[in-house]
Amino acid sequence: MNNPVLTFASLAPALPELYLTAAICLVLLVDVFAGAAGRRITPTLTLLVLVVGAALTQLYSQVPVQTQLFSGMYVADPLATLLKLFGFLVTAVALLYSREYLDARGILRGEYYVLVLTALLGIFVMVSANSLLTMYVGIELLALSLYAMVAFDRDSGIAAESAMKYFVLGAIASGCLLYGMSMVYGLTGTLQFPELAQALTGTPSLGVILGVVFIVVGVSFKFGAVPFHMWVPDVYHGAPSAVTLFVGTAPKIGSFALTFRLLAEGLGNISETWTQMLTIVAALSLVIGNLVAIAQTNLKRMLAYSAIGNVGFILLGFVAGTEQGYEAALYYTIVYVIMALGSFGVLVLASRAGFEADELVHYKGLFARDPLLALAMMMLMFSTAGVPPFVGFWAKLQIFQALWATQHLGLVILAASVSVIGAFYYLRIVKLMYFDEPGNLPAGRGQVGVRVALGLNAAAVLALGLMPNSLMALCARVLGAS
Repeated sequence: MNNPVLTFASLAPALPELYLTAAICLVLLVDVFAGAAGRRITPTLTLLVLVVGAALTQLYSQVPVQTQLFSGMYVADPLATLLKLFGFLVTAVALLYSREYLDARGILRGEYYVLVLTALLGIFVMVSANSLLTMYVGIELLALSLYAMVAFDRDSGIAAESAMKYFVLGAIASGCLLYGMSMVYGLTGTLQFPELAQALTGTPSLGVILGVVFIVVGVSFKFGAVPFHMWVPDVYHGAPSAVTLFVGTAPKIGSFALTFRLLAEGLGNISETWTQMLTIVAALSLVIGNLVAIAQTNLKRMLAYSAIGNVGFILLGFVAGTEQGYEAALYYTIVYVIMALGSFGVLVLASRAGFEADELVHYKGLFARDPLLALAMMMLMFSTAGVPPFVGFWAKLQIFQALWATQHLGLVILAASVSVIGAFYYLRIVKLMYFDEPGNLPAGRGQVGVRVALGLNAAAVLALGLMPNSLMALCARVLGAS
């Protein structure tokens, strides 16, 4: 049997991963040999790498239909292209927001940028995984990078403690996920998702159900869903705000890919089994995430519990178990990442050397001290609360419609109720910024370009809300082609 000849055309669908691997090596070498100048060169070079990567992906890696590579272990399709382009964008904006923060605290090092690129590579592998083995490699590549990033500020005891908790709990979750995968593999004899879907038809055996239980545990942990959410508030609070900014945004793309590829595609024929489990996880995430967020006085912890509640909405799209539900989950994931990116961006830009703007009281009278930050935060909070005409309203509505179409009336009522509860702590921030007396905290500063990017980030939630059909149609198109 002749081995296929590897050409650029045959490898083009995998160009984002190949390019990013080479770029990581380049950034690492440049940083090592640049010495002290690396503090100026590495951040700019990393942003350039991300821009070029997005351009190459757009030009050479798009495929009209699903294409398999590397003996079926890798898949390229329009969904993968969209998520990779979005991953490049989110990572670039996160690094743009973070540079001044890292520099002010003396932790602007090349290793940080290498870890971010390695985490992004792990996300890309998860997005294009077509087998249990490839998916697990992507998960661990992302997870190990995040562990190191959380502990990146070596002088901070709370960061080291958070990283240790994250590592221990993450190792347990990875073990559960790997054990579930091994059980499914042992009972089906295949690692690839399409063959898994063919092998798992009809009523699943007890062994398959047990394997799926462990897989759902792993998926729930990666998403940060209740009752596997213990790491989320500690990591968000303990990590440097620049790290929290990245951890709270880009990895959600990988978590969506993990759930869609593994559950919806690989285990789609036994969806009744895992949708029942996800229903409980999603409902608990909605209730606990929104209720506990009300009691928080720290903004990072409040946003952490907000993330848990929003993960519940994403999982509800998978609970619907239909194409409309998956489209709603994809749409909500993209929208949430955009909103979280801006929210943490405001927090990072409001911070100063020796001062973390992470307590709610720090935002009293922010409008008088920095109108731009206050306006951006207000728009982002309105959108996250689901207030029309911002895009967060349409994201929640899409989930409601998918659940209504599948006759999950109880979940619709629950989700609508917790949305009203959640509006309280989002609007509380707006009240603090606009109606409370300003304190003696410094006004916001930052480079003009960074503040313009934040303004565009906030404007995006309004523009996408005023014209929601474009992004909805895009999500429907890429999932339909996948």
